[in-house]
Amino acid sequence: MPSTTFHADAVLFDMDGTLTDSIAAVEAAWGAVAVDLGLDPETVIAATHGKRAIDNLAFYRPEIKTHEMDAAVEAFEQSILDFADSYQKRAVRRRRSGESSAGFSAHAGSDSGESTPALSDTSVSSRSDSFSTPSLPSSSSSNYSTTTGALRPSFATRLSDMLASALPEGSPVPDESAEDKHADEKRTDTDIEAAWETEEDAVDRSIHILPGVKDMIDCIPDGRYAVATSGAKTYAYGAMTRVGITPPPVTITADDKRLKAGKPAPDPFLLAASCLGFDAKRCVVFEDSPSGIRAGVASGATVIAVCTSHERSKIEGCGAHFIVEDMRKVRCVTEGEGERMKLVFTVES
Repeated sequence: MPSTTFHADAVLFDMDGTLTDSIAAVEAAWGAVAVDLGLDPETVIAATHGKRAIDNLAFYRPEIKTHEMDAAVEAFEQSILDFADSYQKRAVRRRRSGESSAGFSAHAGSDSGESTPALSDTSVSSRSDSFSTPSLPSSSSSNYSTTTGALRPSFATRLSDMLASALPEGSPVPDESAEDKHADEKRTDTDIEAAWETEEDAVDRSIHILPGVKDMIDCIPDGRYAVATSGAKTYAYGAMTRVGITPPPVTITADDKRLKAGKPAPDPFLLAASCLGFDAKRCVVFEDSPSGIRAGVASGATVIAVCTSHERSKIEGCGAHFIVEDMRKVRCVTEGEGERMKLVFTVES
């Protein structure tokens, strides 16, 4: 298989969709926000992908005052972690109460789809395109199974299917009075909320480490890699520790006050490279989302895009230097010692 080899000084990792797969929990959290606001969960989930929680909350919750925003972001990101942990906690409660726990399987993960120990690997995750404004409609999303590598349906798609299944196929729509229509609208809102809550209770949204990540991190010496994520500190540190990744000393989160802008601006990667003591142009960026890929390209780094959250066709035009299935397609070894050490990357094409 053809391959390309090149040298670099350091590595800058995105987190969610690149190192970890916690998007199922993220979708559930934004779905909850949508339901609370009386909005369509599918639209909100699609529009918030790839953006900082602070930017999304400012759009959907404009009543939040500036001095209240940090607390609001922390509370929202804690809700993501709560969704990620809820399935396992329910399973433990069922087992303690003697109820049946059929369908729950505990295992220790492997690098081909490792998860937090004792969490089952039945999560369903997805990620839609990053949109320029939160009001744009949803487009086709893609999903990546950490166990099979297969694409799978998103939370929003499954929610829509659940609502559709409640109506007989081909049911005629009778003429309605204004009063009937109003009643139907109320029932629809109730159905959406009920379907969302049913789906919420049934799915394991535990956080998983993505294929090849553990081996890649193990190959890179301390001080030669950083994380730059659109997640704030609560979510970023919580997600990484849940899958056994120790957040590196240089971990740039969305609530870092030194940042003037988030992705797709290059600021997070430029700051991470600077904190490591290297020029971003001599770094490798691993990314999965269109906005993150564009941020990496704008920083001047060599960008390796992984197809763990988007179909290849969705990220091909974003400027990545390499596009691979996942990190198993990339090898890294060190060459030299001390300040002269170089990282040698081999990318299978």
